[in-house]
Amino acid sequence: MDWLRLIRWRNLLIVLITQFLVWYCLIYNSSNYLGFLSVVYFMPLAYSTLMITAAGYIINDYFDIKIDVINRPEKVTLGKKIPLRKAILAHVFLNIGGLLIAAIVAFEQHHLEWLWVQALSITLLWFYSTHFKKQFFIGNIVVALLTAMSIIVLVVYDPSLGMHYKLMYYLQPQPPIKAEWMCYGFAFFAFMLTLMREIVKDMEDFKGDAEEGCVTMPIQKGLDFSAKAVKGIGFIALLILGYFSIYFIKTGLIALGTYTLLFIILPLIAWCFYLSKKNTTLHYHSASKWLKIIMLLGISSLIIYNLSLKHIL
Repeated sequence: MDWLRLIRWRNLLIVLITQFLVWYCLIYNSSNYLGFLSVVYFMPLAYSTLMITAAGYIINDYFDIKIDVINRPEKVTLGKKIPLRKAILAHVFLNIGGLLIAAIVAFEQHHLEWLWVQALSITLLWFYSTHFKKQFFIGNIVVALLTAMSIIVLVVYDPSLGMHYKLMYYLQPQPPIKAEWMCYGFAFFAFMLTLMREIVKDMEDFKGDAEEGCVTMPIQKGLDFSAKAVKGIGFIALLILGYFSIYFIKTGLIALGTYTLLFIILPLIAWCFYLSKKNTTLHYHSASKWLKIIMLLGISSLIIYNLSLKHIL
């Protein structure tokens, strides 16, 4: 159980569900599927993502022991219940295993260059834990980018996605938005909300980060500035979500447009007002949890998209 907590099994489950829904609803959603990412290759690719992500959590906790002792001492497992040496070995094993599994999938398609996604992810996770995390805003962007890459990797490993949809609908109406662009849209959504959540988590960890000499946004600019920055990012996300909500409704995806408005846009607006109510650690922890729920609601919209698309085509 200590190892499961260390690798954040709940977060890994969310990553797996997200990749599965993107794959099934946007890529594999057809009996006439002509691309490369069949279930035989999607599952290993998903395992590769989970292994590399788990390795990232381990190395992050390894370098964050002192900070975590201050911020959340009751949750610290490294050095207490799990030896540091075993944790490092697990980190190496998971990274190598994840890279090898992805290499097999890429080799089968004769495109080993696709491994740039996994190689970049491993590199960014290492430098995030050792350097970027303590720097102003850079660490937040890196984590948000890594989250988006968990979706982009599916597009990279199935370059036939655009051709697949052209062939699939050769004698049928084209979908309002092509699958690859929906993938990019969800990656952008994941990037923006993860960026917001990472800043809020820095606000929550203000005390411990300050004692360890970190230069996060809340430490350098203050909590009020950070809250305004998060709202600014949220405002940009809301504008784009609002545009697509209207676009979905106009193109016949009424259920998806309505869902986006009621279960993503309105909760996000309410969350932005909620963020500034207090400036306590518990409040920011709560705000972080609520933002994760909104992210899950966004992921769930893939199911609505899938059902709506079948209805209009």
